[in-house]
Amino acid sequence: MTSIQQQGQLFLVGVGPGDPELMTLRAVRILQEAPVWLAPKGRKNGSSSALQIAAAQVATTDKTIVELHFPMKKVRLGQVPDPELQAGWEAAAEAVLGHLVSGRDVAFPTLGDPALYSTAFYLLATLQQRHPEVQVTIIPGITAMAACSANVGAPLGLGDDVVSIVPAVFDDERLRDILTRVDAVVLMKVHRRLAPVVALLDELGLTDHAVLIERCGMADQRIYTDVREALGRELHYFTTMLIRRRPVGSGLAIHEECAEGRRAVCGEVV
Repeated sequence: MTSIQQQGQLFLVGVGPGDPELMTLRAVRILQEAPVWLAPKGRKNGSSSALQIAAAQVATTDKTIVELHFPMKKVRLGQVPDPELQAGWEAAAEAVLGHLVSGRDVAFPTLGDPALYSTAFYLLATLQQRHPEVQVTIIPGITAMAACSANVGAPLGLGDDVVSIVPAVFDDERLRDILTRVDAVVLMKVHRRLAPVVALLDELGLTDHAVLIERCGMADQRIYTDVREALGRELHYFTTMLIRRRPVGSGLAIHEECAEGRRAVCGEVV
């Protein structure tokens, strides 16, 4: 393991879930100051959503911008990662290191918050395994679930609520246990699992307690107050479901206000 003598600093920057106006002041400042942006993208021939959001808020003139491919494959902690995933992390770490050793600061914009199901920490772990002395600053961002909660006017957690965040790798029996025990549930990236999820909600009598948000914060955001209406649709990767077992206040499920036409709160209602 070699040591870096002269180096820039790495910034993992949360840029929010879709709307550039949801970026924090600190995120904007760091992106303005960093001469190099390295942005993740899920497809080799695709583009980086995080980069598009950052560039809509911060001018890219005179920036060195590199889009890095991170394969969209499942990661199970404690297990050996897929070779293609590992190769992507290592290539990204090398790209970051090349700029750091030249004394250039690097900003790595990431959707939502770097600490919540983000590619950013796989990059960081790979980099620090080789060079633990690398200086890193993490800039928190607004999470997709927080933006979804705001857009539908429903709380993620209230009073003595117990909240569970469930990623797309969940299995039916584990989800069943969560839904019967936990007061509020956030299902992340549910686009490919919608049919079995709705069937389970129907079985548990929770379908009317759920709301589905597709492409939260983006121009084409869609909100389904009846999640059954999304069945059979080709949903985007950025699709989140919020489920509340217990009512709020007088008993009215807050997201029902969306169905009454509160577009200022809810955006496009389906």
